Amino acid sequence: MARITAGVASSHIPALGYASDFDKTSEPYWTPAFAGYEWTRAWEAEQKPDVVILVFNDHASAFDMNIIPTFAIACAEEFQPADEGWGPRPVPVVKGHPDLAWHIAQSCILDEFDMTIINEMPVDHGLTVPLSMMFGKPAAWPCRVIPIAVNVVTYPPPSGNRCWMLGEAIAKAVASFPEDLNVQIWGTGGMSHQLQGPRAGLINKAWDNAFIDKLEGDTQELRYIPHIEYLREAGSEGIELVMWLIMRGALGKTTRMLHRHYHVPASNTAVGHVVLQPEQE
Repeated sequence: MARITAGVASSHIPALGYASDFDKTSEPYWTPAFAGYEWTRAWEAEQKPDVVILVFNDHASAFDMNIIPTFAIACAEEFQPADEGWGPRPVPVVKGHPDLAWHIAQSCILDEFDMTIINEMPVDHGLTVPLSMMFGKPAAWPCRVIPIAVNVVTYPPPSGNRCWMLGEAIAKAVASFPEDLNVQIWGTGGMSHQLQGPRAGLINKAWDNAFIDKLEGDTQELRYIPHIEYLREAGSEGIELVMWLIMRGALGKTTRMLHRHYHVPASNTAVGHVVLQPEQE
């Protein structure tokens, strides 16, 4: 059967994509941010996942105010890099896994999650930057990718608890898929940042690191953080961290942290990155 073998979380800061695309990663400003991913790149080369379920949010590339799905799963054969105003990023086309994606969609819907099914969707930096951070600049991405888009742009976003529960439903779906697949689930976005208003540039190192601490072990504290705390402590865009909770919920009761990385600054936010392994229950 298919199995979720690991969870990965990472910021998806667009400037990281710029630094990668234009070979600026060895510049002093960017070196510390990228150094924290070197361990993961070597680890991913050893793990060789067949499929990555990649949880991200769209930035008005695929969706706008005309349609705002809370949870959407993309089931197509492939996804083109989006044009975010400067042309598409020079990265490979993202290849999907329709069979597993449709299976997850069916299982989650029957598990009482109202998933929006997408069959055509350009993917922006929310999805392609994490792939670049984990895999570098290959001619083709080394695994299939199932994009799951979450609304964290327009209020109300889903609660942390609902995201955790979706992770549990995804894990159940994967475990019932008959093909032998090594599956990872990634949660992206964050960490603390605010892009507008009097608090633009807000970064809360203490809160970010406390959040990372609670991803390991068997605590479920994070699922009950209210929206107002994300807003107050992590800024208006800090709500993206609920997407990490889909990843964490999919890993089961207890996790072990294999790697963590936190760096400030990178553009006007903090870089957060962890690799988690589910512990046998």
